[in-house]
Amino acid sequence: MPLFDQLYNFAHWLTQDRTEAEDLVQEAYMKALKGFASFQLGTNFRAWMYRILRNTFLTSRTGLKAAAMVPLDADDAPELPSGAETPETLLIDHSQHQLLQSAIEALPVHFREVLLLCEVEEMSYQEIAETLTIPIGTVMSRLSRARKALREILKQQIAVS
Repeated sequence: MPLFDQLYNFAHWLTQDRTEAEDLVQEAYMKALKGFASFQLGTNFRAWMYRILRNTFLTSRTGLKAAAMVPLDADDAPELPSGAETPETLLIDHSQHQLLQSAIEALPVHFREVLLLCEVEEMSYQEIAETLTIPIGTVMSRLSRARKALREILKQQIAVS
């Protein structure tokens, strides 16, 4: 199925639950198949599918108030071969990873989704705009504000630790 891995990854980031992410992707595919006649040839299929997935996620929640968790590590991610790592460097890397994950989780969902689509899914601004059905200027603005908010959260977390 086209885009399955990418859609599942995004769904997992939104839901932070494997089973719920699988259900969300399955429901998005069912909606896409039912509404395929509404897809306009020549438009961005990837953005269309992500929009269906996102809308399905939002309607499965209590509106935009849903605070989806965004894990940065996957339990089934392949392990990289160890190099010159020491227990100390592993501890530092892990603590930095945890700081970043908690900072991303603290972002409002409208900032988090733009940041994830841009940085993780590597979508262009145009694709993000089509996916979220917002103007491209809003994408750039939200992305800028999300990055700024992420920096501020990280500064606060580092100052506390």
